[in-house]
Amino acid sequence: MNLFNVVFQSVLSLIGIGVLGFWILKRGIIPENVIGILSRLAIDIALPSVIFAGILLNFDPRKVPDWWQLPLWWLGFTGVALIFTLLTMFLARRTTRGEFAMSLLFQNGLFFPLILIIGMYGADSPYAAQLFIFILFHPVLFFTTSHLFFRKRAGENRQPQLNLERIINPILVATVLAVAVRLTGLETYLPDFLIKMLTMVGGMTAPLIMIILGGSLYIDFQKKGKIHYGEIAKFVLIKNLFFPLAFLGLLALLRPAYHIALIVLLQSAVPPITGVPIFVEREGGNRSIANQFILASFLGSILTIPLIFTLFNRFFPLP
Repeated sequence: MNLFNVVFQSVLSLIGIGVLGFWILKRGIIPENVIGILSRLAIDIALPSVIFAGILLNFDPRKVPDWWQLPLWWLGFTGVALIFTLLTMFLARRTTRGEFAMSLLFQNGLFFPLILIIGMYGADSPYAAQLFIFILFHPVLFFTTSHLFFRKRAGENRQPQLNLERIINPILVATVLAVAVRLTGLETYLPDFLIKMLTMVGGMTAPLIMIILGGSLYIDFQKKGKIHYGEIAKFVLIKNLFFPLAFLGLLALLRPAYHIALIVLLQSAVPPITGVPIFVEREGGNRSIANQFILASFLGSILTIPLIFTLFNRFFPLP
């Protein structure tokens, strides 16, 4: 099976699970208020489990001596993505500019790339563990800066509160702890059943997240309001095509190691993070159009991600 088909099948599997979540809520198999509970289960339990187990099993600092550079590459990627966002956000209408920019900048940096890495390189790929280290500070950035995309609502004079639970979040804790265990060699003292247990719990992360996404979209689309076709088309062209092509050009010039180029391109090509609509609504923005951006980007990625990776393979052949 060629690379296009491998990536196409991986993306389609994610979209299919999202459709399943949409159907589950539509049929009333689970009540709508369960979505919040499932989200906590996925983010606070399942995701830290897969990160901790994945790093312990597949991260070897001796084989990847430049592993410590991964968060620095994330910082560089985020800086360039911010520049691209500031340059392109003015293509959006003023009334939807905050939602447009926020959805551009904050990519689905973990779930989508993880499934693609597993689909392309296998469940035991070291690239998955490197992805966890690369994306270490992404949730902190999202939780602490999302309010900056929106002006204060009329008559409201509030200052954003610093929430330590969002800064010292389970994802950050699991990543740092697992890396520390590997660097000190303490993994040899951990019982096998613990790793197996965490691996099994972590195995439900991606399906659970996509079911939650599909269910959340069903809830939101019951009151979807006006569909902004023009804004959606602009967003998909910028997010799904301009971002990855621009980053691919930069990578072709810089020629980093394969694993770094792979992760950076994945970050540039994936749809927005699924938590955007929640934070948009919290800041008084238009949750409906944020959902429309996410859904359109997810659907567009069925074709754009395989195409981008076919092109990526020409510049960075699999080592």
